Amino acid sequence: MINNKGVDISCLQCGGCNISQGDYDSILKEKVNNAIVLLKEVYKKDVEVISMDNAYNYRNKGKYVFGNDYKTNSIKMGFFEEGTHKIVNTTNCKIQNEIINEVADYFFELVKKYKISIYDEDKKKGILRHLVVRVGVNSNEIMVILVTADYKLSRGKDIVNDLIAKFPNIKSIVQNINEKENSAVLGEKNYDLYGNGFIVEKLGQYKFKISPLSFFQVNTKQTVKLYNKAIEYANLNENDIVCDLYCGTGTISIFLAKHVKYVYGIEVIPDAIKDAKINSQFNKIKNINFQVGKVEFLLPKLYTKGIKPNVIVVDPPRSGLDNKTIQALLNIKSDKIIYISCNPVTFVDNIKALNEKYVLDKVSLVDMFPFTSHIECVSILKLKE
Repeated sequence: MINNKGVDISCLQCGGCNISQGDYDSILKEKVNNAIVLLKEVYKKDVEVISMDNAYNYRNKGKYVFGNDYKTNSIKMGFFEEGTHKIVNTTNCKIQNEIINEVADYFFELVKKYKISIYDEDKKKGILRHLVVRVGVNSNEIMVILVTADYKLSRGKDIVNDLIAKFPNIKSIVQNINEKENSAVLGEKNYDLYGNGFIVEKLGQYKFKISPLSFFQVNTKQTVKLYNKAIEYANLNENDIVCDLYCGTGTISIFLAKHVKYVYGIEVIPDAIKDAKINSQFNKIKNINFQVGKVEFLLPKLYTKGIKPNVIVVDPPRSGLDNKTIQALLNIKSDKIIYISCNPVTFVDNIKALNEKYVLDKVSLVDMFPFTSHIECVSILKLKE
């Protein structure tokens, strides 16, 4: 439904972004200014801003929740209203890839057509909890994940047949079992209803397998810009040894590999390292070693074994680098640190701590999440002489 100002009312209710509160340029300008105010504590030079040409329909993953409306004897599918568990009934999100909206809208009709039981989190009864749709923006491959509270899924074959008939680019349909009573959308068990359990996406010249539980940046186009900027700042050569900390599924490690002698990726999540190894093999890259472990322990361990990186890439969570990792970086004294941050506040705090031996040389702000308050930093720190 559209109000008299031309704004979809579901956008106003959802609150997942502020798309209804202004044009892209003005929203971007505000959050860039907010970030620059913080950065001035540690960086006095001009900041490059990498924006989007088209700030709409950029998300490559959509997550929907189901609920029962007992007053109208109907069901809902959409997003939680900000700060509540009230469901905003919508399949027309302006920041999600359009094919995700189309798949979700059609799936909602199938749920109603086949009278699929909807899970009630209060009564602990019902089957269907969530729908997750992932799309390869460059490959056009689609994955559909049906999240259920139980293994039983009536009319599952009918749903699969209808979906693949309607959307030929669907390469994978998965049933994910989530029996836990928490805020997590996905459980740990997956069953392939159609396809082989993954889709393939292209980033630059590389291909990546994306499974239901894989982490993959939600803004495909900006991810390539972010990685290319990091590589530009690093000014790599064929003799460089790189440590990629918090490497996730190895996407940036793979981007780095062709420019350097060797890359070591460190990540605490075993499943992410499993995906990273698959992706390096998938792209026939041999000069990478991925290891599972906490950065603050594994990085010094590698160093004592004689692995002395002259370039270190860090892409930590929003909490930033912990004190042990900062101390390890100060002890190793790598020539350059490429710091990618999703939180300017913790980024500034970390730069102050690293300033003992490093100087912040360049910073760019990359808008990975248009129409939200979030902005990404990519920077280079150089060892002081």
